[in-house]
Amino acid sequence: MSRCRVCSAAVREFLDFGRQPLSSAFRSPGETAEEFRFRLAVGICESCTMVQLLEEVPQARRAHQGYPYHSSGSVVMREHFERTARRLLSTELSGGDPLFVEIGCNDGVVLGTVAAAGVRQLAFEPSGEAAGRVHRAFFDAASAREVRAAEGPADVVYAANTLCDVADIAAVLQGAEVLLAPDGVLVFEDPYLGEIIERTSFDQIYDEHFYYFTARSVLAMARRSGFDLVDVEHLPVHGGQIRYTLARAGRRPPTAAVAELLAEEEARRLTAPETLDGFAATVGTIRTDLVKLLGRLTEEGHRLVGYGATAKSSTVLNYCGIGPELVPVVCDSTPSKQGRLTPGAGIPVVPPQAFSAPYPDYAVLFAWNHAEEIMAKERAFREAGGRWILYVPDVHIV
Repeated sequence: MSRCRVCSAAVREFLDFGRQPLSSAFRSPGETAEEFRFRLAVGICESCTMVQLLEEVPQARRAHQGYPYHSSGSVVMREHFERTARRLLSTELSGGDPLFVEIGCNDGVVLGTVAAAGVRQLAFEPSGEAAGRVHRAFFDAASAREVRAAEGPADVVYAANTLCDVADIAAVLQGAEVLLAPDGVLVFEDPYLGEIIERTSFDQIYDEHFYYFTARSVLAMARRSGFDLVDVEHLPVHGGQIRYTLARAGRRPPTAAVAELLAEEEARRLTAPETLDGFAATVGTIRTDLVKLLGRLTEEGHRLVGYGATAKSSTVLNYCGIGPELVPVVCDSTPSKQGRLTPGAGIPVVPPQAFSAPYPDYAVLFAWNHAEEIMAKERAFREAGGRWILYVPDVHIV
């Protein structure tokens, strides 16, 4: 039986996606070495209700020199992170000589905005392509102690789409306890289980996301490490996230938003067995419907492509058994992915120019969380008669 990585209680499995590759392991066409795979299954702790993967991929395999995601590649995400930085500058970083620390800065949108305001900043980022003033180490008590000795205490430790990745999350909270000033805060935003279930956005479950947070599970986790959950905020990005704010126990009163979200989760029975089992059943239906649709369109002679070689697409393609025979290519704007093959499924990734040369009949939108931005950019595709295929919250054509 699996044990919870937060509290060591038993974990009940409710969904198994089978053997999956690393979602960022895009291979060269000539590679012959066997791909690393792991069992992508998810369960819930029967005590603290933390939803988590049952098998951990070693962190060193996931954060590497060729890590391909860049926040600034999306206008929506770049603007989101710039707004986030400006908000923190006006609230938590407005005192004398504050220090801002980011865990996982990626290409440095938040860090750069903070630096431009003249505020001291530093990031913990093991990925080789990170930008900004970087301490190249994983964030834990030891590395936090090194930075505190050199820089002093931090007013804000911030992370976006990072804390949910770290199986040993207790080490992160220990690092925050070491590095934060007495009234400092740990602020992090990650995919919200409530949105994943409501939208049936099952493809948000992949190797790089070990945890799927709720207010209830974050509160339990925080209290185990001497913190309080003092604020929550719904975010529309990446298919629905929550921004959580933790402070040292007793230093700040929780906002009304915390109690409201906890009550909402209880009313929805968000982590009840019947809710999670129902979610799993719906995911199975989506798999059947998507494969059937792609197979029918292919048999009818239509030309199909994928749009967005996202980490999420790895779960979809490998869980559904979709390969080049159904989706011959995937168009993506990330140069490091172009000319390579999607993990596991082996579908060639081509640059976005190939999308219009000529336009396909149908495009599977794997980057559905950027649907509005993409569809506006690719208006000519629709005008040429093209149709989008989406599978969240169900399989449909637009």
